[in-house]
Amino acid sequence: MSAVLVIAGSDSSGGAGLARDLHTLARFDTQAMCAVTAVTVQSDSRVIAVHPLAPDTVRAQIESALATGRVGAIKIGMLGTGAIARAVAACLPPREQIPMVLDPVLASSSGAALLDAGGREVLRERLVARATLVTPNIPEAAALLGTQPATTEEELLCQAHAWLALGASAVLIKGGHGSTSEAVDLLVSAGGSPRRLIAARSARTHRGTGCALASGIAAGLAAGLELGDACARAKRHVLELLHQGE
Repeated sequence: MSAVLVIAGSDSSGGAGLARDLHTLARFDTQAMCAVTAVTVQSDSRVIAVHPLAPDTVRAQIESALATGRVGAIKIGMLGTGAIARAVAACLPPREQIPMVLDPVLASSSGAALLDAGGREVLRERLVARATLVTPNIPEAAALLGTQPATTEEELLCQAHAWLALGASAVLIKGGHGSTSEAVDLLVSAGGSPRRLIAARSARTHRGTGCALASGIAAGLAAGLELGDACARAKRHVLELLHQGE
């Protein structure tokens, strides 16, 4: 069975980060391997402290996981610092060898910064080009491109193509922060037609949905699903989380 290697930070509250990733992979009956980037101290409402690990330790975890030969997909979440992001970039295999889902975690739900300026630069300049799929939400997509958040589908498409120009094979801009009655995630691949993943907008909010979506997609890719099908399946899982309030 192929495993998903999760590169992310821990969350002591269990709502997001590695805890949510592992919960998601278990739901999809997918083996998990972990490379911890940071230990965070969090409650359900705020980030109290963030303790990044040594970059060499992060790199050693990744290399040890890859050496098993069982990694079928990689999911990258919180990186924390530019030094850690560089260490991760230095040991990633090509996406043609192992598909990679990059979730650009910039801040917690409560607004605490989880990636410094140097990390954002490495993400844009080195990690995006290694990604099979990048999964920013609307504010993240804009912040990393240095522009204003999109308010129309035309603007979303323009930003999606800007992400492709950075080297990503595909981008899924999540519509949870939109203002329409439907939450529309826009999947755009190089040379392909846009695909819209549409759901009624939920009144509930839930920490860790971005982690769950990206991990769910990685689980699908590890199982050999086509990218669009992996995205659709993972979105159904996130909708179940929102409805169940887990």
